[in-house]
Amino acid sequence: MAAPVLALQDARITFGGGDLFNGISLGIEPGMRIALVGRNGSGKSTLLKAIAGDIELDGGDRFLQAGTRVGYLKQQPDIVPGRTVAEQVQQGLSPDLTADGMETGYLVDQVLEGVGIDGSRLLETLSGGEARRVSLAEALVSDPDVLLLDEPTNHLDIKTILWLEEELKGFRGALMVISHDRQFLKNLTNRLFWLDRGKLRTHGKGFSAFDEWSEEILRGEEVELKKLDKKIAEETDWSRKGITARRARNEGRIRALHRLRAERQERTSRVGNAKLEVASGSKSGKVVIEAKDISKTFTDEDGNEKTVIKNFSSRIMRGDRVGIIGANGAGKTTLLNMFMQKLAPDTGFVKLGTNLTEAVFDQQRESLDPEESLWDTLADPGSGQLLVKGEVRHVVAYLRDFLFDEKQAKSPVKSLSGGEKNRLLLAKLLARESNLLVLDEPTNDLDMETLDLLQDMLASYDGTLLVISHDRDFLDQLVSSVIVIDPGGDIEEYVGGYSDYVRQRTHLEIPKAKKGLPEKTVASKPKQARKRLSYKDQRDLDRLPDVIGALEEQIKSMEKALGDPDLFTKQPDQFNKISKELVVAQEKLALSEERWLELEILQEEMTG
Repeated sequence: MAAPVLALQDARITFGGGDLFNGISLGIEPGMRIALVGRNGSGKSTLLKAIAGDIELDGGDRFLQAGTRVGYLKQQPDIVPGRTVAEQVQQGLSPDLTADGMETGYLVDQVLEGVGIDGSRLLETLSGGEARRVSLAEALVSDPDVLLLDEPTNHLDIKTILWLEEELKGFRGALMVISHDRQFLKNLTNRLFWLDRGKLRTHGKGFSAFDEWSEEILRGEEVELKKLDKKIAEETDWSRKGITARRARNEGRIRALHRLRAERQERTSRVGNAKLEVASGSKSGKVVIEAKDISKTFTDEDGNEKTVIKNFSSRIMRGDRVGIIGANGAGKTTLLNMFMQKLAPDTGFVKLGTNLTEAVFDQQRESLDPEESLWDTLADPGSGQLLVKGEVRHVVAYLRDFLFDEKQAKSPVKSLSGGEKNRLLLAKLLARESNLLVLDEPTNDLDMETLDLLQDMLASYDGTLLVISHDRDFLDQLVSSVIVIDPGGDIEEYVGGYSDYVRQRTHLEIPKAKKGLPEKTVASKPKQARKRLSYKDQRDLDRLPDVIGALEEQIKSMEKALGDPDLFTKQPDQFNKISKELVVAQEKLALSEERWLELEILQEEMTG
């Protein structure tokens, strides 16, 4: 085992009158590629600052081997007015690199090309996301022995994230990274540091092992849970639910998502035989968005034209889950605005279906009043209640669902962090009745627990979903197809999630959704098919809606019972009994929904 080049011994940081963490010891050795994980507010960023030497410890010691260079990417970059991007990045060059201007200029230009920023721009002209990319370039160009990265993928598009992954795979030093991007962590890390309730746990494998490892630890703690006081019990139970939810959702819900993808792939070959007038008339609401040969070109201040969308056609049906991806500035939001008829196309047309009730998440959070409290943002000020999908909820209980503390209920929106504002906006949107949910970059600034929460909610959403995101795992978990916008306006639609798109793009034998609406083709002679369902299938199709409804009511009742904080502390056996029954009911529901969907598709095929 190599000697650590950087270490903390019995480290303590005090915050707000108490210890954020205490007694933490760790060592970073050459070759370590560490994922630092933990729920929001656990102190990950503070710990990273302490490791970087950016803040002083309140107790304990920090050791740095002589000659070791440390590179540190902060969440919030420093802006020096009047300084160019290139000048800022040059600050990161280490003193022992060659002083030759051409050589250092080449290094700076190379890394700026990777992050996609013009070196001649002034720092004060950059957006928040662009300034973050400059800080990333400054950290990378320093060629440190230890590189510490705090949320490096925030506000980066997928192309830049992939570039960063390749850069870091070739990085020779030790790496420690905080990120909500699971795929990024899986691809890069070989160690785990888990900061949980003030303790640091370590594991000799990378992030891919986190779910199984953490769940094993928390299962062991359940025995001790009964001995803890109510507050600690609630915190530990919350943490356990946040982690096990990831594994639970990967059963029935992911199977259902694969069925949706298969159905969409099949429909892309049949859609040319359908008539829009019939679908939006006799089958009201089945077609959500019809786009035909749409294009959009913008003219900049110098009179140069830039085509962002070129001759694209698509039909989005009820229940589809469509992801939109592309580089920053490629035209993703433009396409979304044309889909929603907020922006007129230069050519072609967009037609919205009937009976649409929209809920839109804007990445600028313009629908939030910074002076208004969380309570007033969500609920009637007098009663403190709101209607959530037909059910009356108290605002504090609903805020807890979105990981807010009850003490925050009366705080103004402006006091929240970026991630918390995103959570509040999602809470506001998801409380509304809607059948079309439009999300523009919903995952920015969200931690993993909030991403889990969002994925679970969206996985059970029964309407149509349009989402722009650079989070590959998020897309893989949720969408039935992706629309990919390339520079110059070329646009293609692929069945499946992000990983499916990558496989199809590299010409593996996976069917690709055709661009636009397919033309009618001469069909091959079909196999002889049954003209109607068998007696057993028809019986199942008739009875399953009632079975599903009963299971949903049963699950809702059990979830309500488990939501009572007194149940766990006063009747732990009853709590465990209901928890086990809930898992069984959820599995039955997933299987019943799967069988019903299979029969619905089969009957539709038989009736033409």
